Amino acid sequence: MEPSTPTPSLHDFSMTTIDGKSVNLSQYKGKVVLVVNVASFCGYTRQYEPLEKLYRTYSEKGFVVLGFPANDFGAQEPGSDEEIQSFCSTKYDVTFPMFSKITVKGPEQHKLYAWLTSEHKGVPSGEVAWNFEKFLIDQNGNVVGRYKSNVEPLSDEIVTKVEGLLK
Repeated sequence: MEPSTPTPSLHDFSMTTIDGKSVNLSQYKGKVVLVVNVASFCGYTRQYEPLEKLYRTYSEKGFVVLGFPANDFGAQEPGSDEEIQSFCSTKYDVTFPMFSKITVKGPEQHKLYAWLTSEHKGVPSGEVAWNFEKFLIDQNGNVVGRYKSNVEPLSDEIVTKVEGLLK
């Protein structure tokens, strides 16, 4: 009998921050994480503001938002990492962790998004449909929620689930 491989979790991935540093996502063990694919020129770009508010409200309780810029939908994130970082901090005062631009769908899909969009118990699977789709991850690194772009970051649906996980 072969030993079973442990199910991957968010904590198994290493990513590059928007300012070029390599980080292991295992640093978020024990935290509730909201992973969001973001873009600067999207109708949902205004969600940076409520995402930041959600982050500031719950960060001291063990919650973090991770932003992953992607240019996969309508070329709405054409800028360099430096331009994206400047836009986010200047226009929306974003302080939550932002990462280097990645591909979230298609043949060049980043491994993180291949994992996020795969089968997770009780969570819809399948390709990301648009910018600002959100994945909620529990303290053990498991996907426990997925929210379409039109679900506001401060909606009862997200806030209730975050608060429940933080208890």
